[in-house]
Amino acid sequence: MVVAKPKDLEARLERTGQQLRVFQKISRFMVRDMSLQEVLRGIVDLIVEFMECDSCLIYLLDGNELVLCASNNPNPAAIGHVRLSMSEGLTGWVARERRMVSISQEAFQDPRFKFFSDLPEDTFQAFLSAPVIARNKVVGVINVQHRQTHMHSGIEMETLTTIGEQVGCLLVLARMSSAAIAEVNHAELVLSSAPALARS
Repeated sequence: MVVAKPKDLEARLERTGQQLRVFQKISRFMVRDMSLQEVLRGIVDLIVEFMECDSCLIYLLDGNELVLCASNNPNPAAIGHVRLSMSEGLTGWVARERRMVSISQEAFQDPRFKFFSDLPEDTFQAFLSAPVIARNKVVGVINVQHRQTHMHSGIEMETLTTIGEQVGCLLVLARMSSAAIAEVNHAELVLSSAPALARS
């Protein structure tokens, strides 16, 4: 049995604390009166800081296409214009299969990869991608990339998966106006959705 050294335990504890702070900050974004673009950019910045990555891209579904909606290296010509179908690239595969992808080096050599001349990130080595989930449906994809070879840790993969779920909740909330949130009978909303047996 291998016993972890005190320094290793301290490092793991610190990393877990950093992960928790990321989740807390994203939760605070969700309750503030901010534009969706501001929130997505804030989430991208948190991911870049936590992952120490060189690129973070968020794609969201528009019909049957994934559209680039946020990036830590925003190129006005790319945001809203880079599009790919669910059958294209690693990003499309993640959305289609609803599964995470982790590639530590030469991601551009993967047969599923699709090159975009507008995205310099396409030459980066490491690639980590997770689906954005809203009400049990895939509505987007988050990609994290490193210029150099990078082995993704379990906590990095767990963090990106959870952020994908948080972004999905955020998108659902964004469709409700402040007035609608204030006027809805929240108790009735919960009670009316309870199983019939529980209400009888």
